[in-house]
Amino acid sequence: MSTKMIAVLDHGGAAPPGASEARMPSRRQRRLRSVRRHWQLYVLLILPVAHFVIFSYIPMANNVIAFKDYNVVGGIWGSPWVGFEHFERFFANPVAWDLIRNTLMLSLYGFLAGFPIPVILALALNEVRLRFFKRTVQLVTYAPYFLSTVIVVSMLILIFSPRIGFMADFLGFFGQSTNLLANPDSFRHVYVWSDIWQTAGYSAIIFMAALAGIDTSLYEAARLDGANRLQKIWHIDLPGIAPTIVVVMILSVGGVMAIGFEKAFLLQNPLNLTQSEIIATYTYKIGLLSADFSLATAIGLFNSVINLILLLAVNTASKRVTGNGLW
Repeated sequence: MSTKMIAVLDHGGAAPPGASEARMPSRRQRRLRSVRRHWQLYVLLILPVAHFVIFSYIPMANNVIAFKDYNVVGGIWGSPWVGFEHFERFFANPVAWDLIRNTLMLSLYGFLAGFPIPVILALALNEVRLRFFKRTVQLVTYAPYFLSTVIVVSMLILIFSPRIGFMADFLGFFGQSTNLLANPDSFRHVYVWSDIWQTAGYSAIIFMAALAGIDTSLYEAARLDGANRLQKIWHIDLPGIAPTIVVVMILSVGGVMAIGFEKAFLLQNPLNLTQSEIIATYTYKIGLLSADFSLATAIGLFNSVINLILLLAVNTASKRVTGNGLW
């Protein structure tokens, strides 16, 4: 009788401990095997990863300018170290808290008003059975997304112009202000709702894709139980796309302070500056127009840290409440 057979009999017919583990490939071997099997996918990842490394991660080292008194002659690493002096300059400026308030209010307004609309639009389109009408609505709602910000702002200026815009006559008929772009109280409304008009249709695509992945047998069972359309939406559609909604919400809240610069800057004028001046536009003026690169970097770094804290907090809360998160 062989030695291996005796060892098996000594353990009651089972393989001796460690025998199966010795034959199992290690984690490194499994990874190498996966890379060989799916090497085409890894090749496709090279360019995106290189893009993020070169244009996103390497430039992060230049944030050290926020802690230095940067000058062109000394360069980034040769400029003298000043610590948190530029952060103190920013917070000592009375404008700082107005900038933070304007940025937060504009971002939160856009999030609260704009986040539910793509979900509602996707749910509504999912219920449409007339294919021609559905495609027409999709085309009309998707098209504005492909217009550049400059074109959208130019359209807004023409529409709300007190001289040639038709909205001036319409608002004047109701006794309202005829120049909304010159009214600070109207700036946020014009910014947010024009942004919703431009992005709602395109943002609904991800929710429609999630709806397409719901098992159709659930609808058949609900139909047999006598559920109407609203009940199907409430009990099947919304739970089915809940993980997608949570992920999109976390990403939206994580970028609440990173509101777009271009549109706010193009809609900005001396009359609405009290509410249109946000951190992004102020950083542009300080950094490029005034050439105070250290202060501008400090403000941008502060803005990024706030976004990171919000992202981590919302993700943690979502994991505890719903069990879904980014990681």
